[in-house]
Amino acid sequence: MRKKYTGYSSYSYLEAGRDYKPFRLARQLGRVESSIVPLSKAEEERVEEILEKNIAISFHDHGIVFPEDPGEFLEYSRRGRMWIAYEGLAASGLDAYFEGLMDGIALSDGPDPWSWSSVVRQIGLFASDIDHQDLLFIARRAEDAVKAHREGRIAVYLHLEGPPRIGLDLDRVDVLYGLGARCMGIAYSRGNEFAGGLADKKDNGLTDLGYELVDRMNKLGMLIDLAHAGDKTSLEVIEASRRPVAITHAGARALWPSRRMKPDEVIQALAEKNGVFGVEASPHTTLTKDNPRHTLESIMKHFEYIAELAGIRHVAFGPDTLFGDHVALHKVFAGELSIHAAAKENLPPYREVSFVDGLENPSQFTNIVRWLVKHGYSDQEISLVIGGNIERLLRETII
Repeated sequence: MRKKYTGYSSYSYLEAGRDYKPFRLARQLGRVESSIVPLSKAEEERVEEILEKNIAISFHDHGIVFPEDPGEFLEYSRRGRMWIAYEGLAASGLDAYFEGLMDGIALSDGPDPWSWSSVVRQIGLFASDIDHQDLLFIARRAEDAVKAHREGRIAVYLHLEGPPRIGLDLDRVDVLYGLGARCMGIAYSRGNEFAGGLADKKDNGLTDLGYELVDRMNKLGMLIDLAHAGDKTSLEVIEASRRPVAITHAGARALWPSRRMKPDEVIQALAEKNGVFGVEASPHTTLTKDNPRHTLESIMKHFEYIAELAGIRHVAFGPDTLFGDHVALHKVFAGELSIHAAAKENLPPYREVSFVDGLENPSQFTNIVRWLVKHGYSDQEISLVIGGNIERLLRETII
């Protein structure tokens, strides 16, 4: 998709077997037979024209390649090096994306993936690899997405899904900003010293220190993410923040009664304060009672519902995908990711899948554009939801 990819692969400046342990990695393209939305010739040309003229941004993804064998996931995590999917990202049609690194599963510095040293190590290793090639670059300004589109590159906004263990030291948020982080969650599923998480049976909302964190992030120009926050916390953050906030990857609870999904009250409050909601595609999340098999179709039902509820200017896409067996990864790291705690009891029956058909990894982002074209959305509407809404939010939040 007109990207300047020269064939670079991660850590090729080092010596495999000496400087790091190599793994047999999953294929970045064509790992499974994931469906492509069929289009006519005229519709195909329209998709090309839309991507040529407009900025495409994913609100949340993991541009990382995992081992082909899920049995190696734990060792891969403990080694600490992330292989970046340059080939797959080059084929995605994206001009920018919010990179979630190995949030929640980085075990190289011990059993706590949210330790300060673990998070800093992730950022450092990721940035080191990025700086040895020219396709991707760490984004630090709102306009970097436009710059990437113009130059045939991809801007990477570093996104921490929750704060690391910083205790009372809010200056460490400044350090994260200095290292390139431009978006951070207020809590990652389980509550912390700042706020309640979506996996908590009782969400106590923002603490006094949490209000200070919101204030510091506003001053820095760091976008606040509520994807993994509890409902009460979300409403209090939306009210307290002087800048618009985001829910980068979630769905509508009205369609699927999981705590990972957001209630109408939160979605509407977000939109009223000019925030943006990213619709996700992580396996077994954005289902509906009428679409109990997770595919692009069930994902787009959540998109349509949120667009109707909040308005087309407040919805985007944060697929939360990766390169490799995502379903197996959830099973291996179920405890670290609080997957079972994040689901409400008595979910409706659903069909387990081995991958999300139609949006299996970040390279399939263009399938969203194809679906929107197929279903009669205007060029202006498509421009907004595939990147325009996020770009506007960045200009209002990131300094």
